Amino acid sequence: MSRSLRRREFLKTSAAAAGFWIAGRQVGVGQEKSPNAKLNVAFIAAGGRGGANLGEISKIEGVNVAALCDVNEKGLDAAGGKFPGAKKYVDFREMWADEKTFDAVVVSTCEHTHAFATLPALKLRKHVYCEKPLTHGVWEARIVAEAAVKAKVATQMGTQVHAGDNYRRIVELVQGNAIGKVTEVHVWAGRSWGLQSSEKAKEHGDCADTQDRPKDTHPIPKGLHWDLWLGPAPERPFNNVYFPGPKWYRWWDFGSGTMSDLGSHFNDLPFWALKLKAPLTIEGFGPPAHAELAPASFHATYEFPARGDMPAVKMTWYQGEDKPPQWTEKSIPQWGSGFLFVGSEGMILADYGKHLLLPESKFKDFKRPEQSIAKSIGHWKEWVEAARAGGGPTTCSFDYSGPLTESNHLASIAYRVGKKLEWDPVALKAKNAPEADRLLKREYRKGWELTP
Repeated sequence: MSRSLRRREFLKTSAAAAGFWIAGRQVGVGQEKSPNAKLNVAFIAAGGRGGANLGEISKIEGVNVAALCDVNEKGLDAAGGKFPGAKKYVDFREMWADEKTFDAVVVSTCEHTHAFATLPALKLRKHVYCEKPLTHGVWEARIVAEAAVKAKVATQMGTQVHAGDNYRRIVELVQGNAIGKVTEVHVWAGRSWGLQSSEKAKEHGDCADTQDRPKDTHPIPKGLHWDLWLGPAPERPFNNVYFPGPKWYRWWDFGSGTMSDLGSHFNDLPFWALKLKAPLTIEGFGPPAHAELAPASFHATYEFPARGDMPAVKMTWYQGEDKPPQWTEKSIPQWGSGFLFVGSEGMILADYGKHLLLPESKFKDFKRPEQSIAKSIGHWKEWVEAARAGGGPTTCSFDYSGPLTESNHLASIAYRVGKKLEWDPVALKAKNAPEADRLLKREYRKGWELTP
């Protein structure tokens, strides 16, 4: 079957596949387990964000930490001291030879190696939890999502806020037409990690101390396998501006700045509430694009088509100094980060933990719809329990988080190309911008390959 046909089939069946997860348990070959069986989990990255995921997942009843992997031996040894029965690795590629010793994999590496750890695990039909963003780029997100559908295992992207009650109540309001038909939504993040003046960097707590690729070589910290940390990214000498995290977020070779990180959390809510998939067009606005660094402040506008009884919608992302016109004009409360759904009958203003129906006077006596989205058993536990059952529904499975990741990356690509992209989600191409191809699918360093 041709690659194009497989993409078409994926787009047609992903929603149906998601429904089947919920309607009946899906299981991967050899993954069927008793609900009381131990789940043997391998953790790729054991310090920083990986350490946080290790702490949360390992305390869930029925989980056994079978393997630990980290390119930084300091973090690996610290985690190994807590789980002496786990086998240790510094190169996750060596872990696959022992794949019969674990059932599931947690990937918490830096963004640029997510797909390289996730895709082989899916091919082995292991259940996978992967930190956000799911991948470093658009093509990677597509092939990982396709592989997950084929593997029929439990998957979850690390969008922890998705499990919170606040998001659930907002989704019920939007989908229950509390504010009428939504044709406009604004999403803004106050964080501004990226290229900016040193003054702004200090003001916003940016970890940067340089604005260009450094030429100096610093001593590699003891125990850090720098070549493995680079992985598929272009080779460069070690410098303290990249490591430890989250310094690497700013650099295009390793991350995509604020957008790829927080976009996974913030754009998650409109994607869920408005049932979004692929945009029709994407356009980015900001300072001149830098070859090495993501912008600190910029905004991007998406146009999405009508979906069922939902009308076409325009969504705008803002970060750093950029804010929605309603915020700038002070017609809404000045929340540092948030969401604004604009409907025909009113608005919903929200952030991670709270929301308001606006204008408040109009909705003073508003009767909320009956709760239709059940309370989550917990973000990490959702995945663990689905994996222990051999496969099943999670709220941020890869068939959902894959398109979300694609969309987020397209904002950065449109900004870097400097053109309004006309997007073809089947061909995975910007119809009017062949120059975007190199940003949709990057070249990998020799010795690193990603085969669908």
